[in-house]
Parts: sequence; C-alpha cells; structure tokens
Amino acid sequence: MRHITYLCLAAAGIAALSGCEKDIDVAEMERKFQGVNVVDESDLNDVMLTVGDPNESVAYFQRASASDPSRIDLTRGLALSLVRAKRVSEGSVAWAKVVAHPDSTSEDRVNLADALIRSNDWAKAESVLNAVPPTYETFKRYRLEAMIADGNEDWNKADSFYEIAVGLTTKPASVLNNWGYSKLTRGDYSEAERLFSDAIRQDTTLFTAKNNLVLARGAQGNYTLPVVPMTQIERAELLHSMGLAAIKRGDVELGKGLLREAVDTHPRHFDAASRALDALEDA
Repeated sequence: MRHITYLCLAAAGIAALSGCEKDIDVAEMERKFQGVNVVDESDLNDVMLTVGDPNESVAYFQRASASDPSRIDLTRGLALSLVRAKRVSEGSVAWAKVVAHPDSTSEDRVNLADALIRSNDWAKAESVLNAVPPTYETFKRYRLEAMIADGNEDWNKADSFYEIAVGLTTKPASVLNNWGYSKLTRGDYSEAERLFSDAIRQDTTLFTAKNNLVLARGAQGNYTLPVVPMTQIERAELLHSMGLAAIKRGDVELGKGLLREAVDTHPRHFDAASRALDALEDA
C-alpha cells in the first residue's frame, strides 16, 4: 500500500511539472538561449582572430560570413584574417565590403587604407583616408598618413604626421624607424641616425633599425659599429652592411676589411659577405 502511495505522489508531481512547463514562454526561452549563443560565438570569433595559423581563421570566417553575409562583424573578421594571412588583395576586397556596410566605422576605413597600401595601391589608399573625418585621430591613421605623404615627397606633412603618430602610441619603435628611413632617403643622415637610435632604445630587438642606423652612419663616413645590443649574427650582418656602405662611398679597401671581419665574426658560413668579398678580390 505504501508503494502505491509513493507512485501516486510521483505521478502527481510529474503532472504538476507538466502543468508548469505549459506556462513557460517558449519564445522567451529561445531568445535567452540565442543571446547566450551570440556571446559564445563572439568569444569564438575573438579566439579565431588570434589562432596560430591565420589561414584557419580565414576558413572559419569565410564559412561564417557566407552563412550570414549581413553581419558586419563576420565580414570584418574575414578581412582582418586575410590581411593577417598576407592575402592582402583579398583583404582589400573584404575591407571594401565592410566599409560599404551601413554600420561601418572610421576604423574600418583606416583598415581598408592599410590593406590598400600593403597591396601597393597608394592612390586609392590616400582617397580612402581623405574620407576619414579629421576628428578621428589614432596612431594607425597618422602612421598611414605619414607613409602616404612620404610617397608624395611632401616632407613637411610627413614629418608632422610622424610626430603625431609617435605621440599617440606607447610603442613607437616601428614608426620612429620609418621616420628615420624617410630622413635617410632625403639625405638627412644625421637626423636619420638620431631617429634610428631612438627606435632601438624603444625596442632593442628591432634589427631593421640597427641595420638602418649602420647605413646612416656609413653614409656619413663613420664606419664604427654603434654601441647597441646585438647578437653575434647581428654583429656580422651589420659589419656586412657597413662594408657595403663603405664601398658605395668609394672606400673600397676599408669596405673589404669590414667584409672580412663580417665573415670572421659570423658563427657559421656567411655566404653573402663571402660572395661580395670574392667579387671585389676578383675585380
């Protein structure tokens, strides 16, 4: 009899729960779960933008944006992934689609300009940047503006934009290196040397700035290596660059000596320096 009572109570409980379920708003539940899924998907999108293989990120966003082409966040993720995968021509097309979206931002236009510069379409990049409101002031925007001004040989604008860009970032090494290279191409070697030194102080691992610094010194007839942090391989490569700079200035014997030192310094066989030295000896 006790077992029958328990069975009855259980049946009554199930019936009560069934009655409660009928009162739940199914549409509301679906809406709540949909919101959770959007949050989870947003997290996944962020993860896919930083995965080790950028082509995996491209494949993910291609599938996602194809299933819902109206979503600007998915097209934006695809554009970012394509540029990260060095597929800049495709990236430019994707960024153009983002910019054409009614919800696009000034940042999207700057990213389109960046992709266009990477694909060597400087004129179009300049046109895109000109459409960005002057009130939108970011490091990336002014770095690109400086590069375009450099290409147009508008040195006053270039210097102004480089200076603004340096002030808008806590990591100015790369833009200081670009600014220094601009000065180097103009023949302002002492100013280029200063900017390359500043870049190295900001980032002691930036080898391009070290190499450019050597070129700036060599162009002034200064063939001593700068006192900057360097590995043994970097030292050999910098000696090689300085040797070539000396030869370019007509100091051939000095240059040959620097090339020999580069070969001796390198921990392995330094083919480039050896070939340059052999060519000079044969001549």
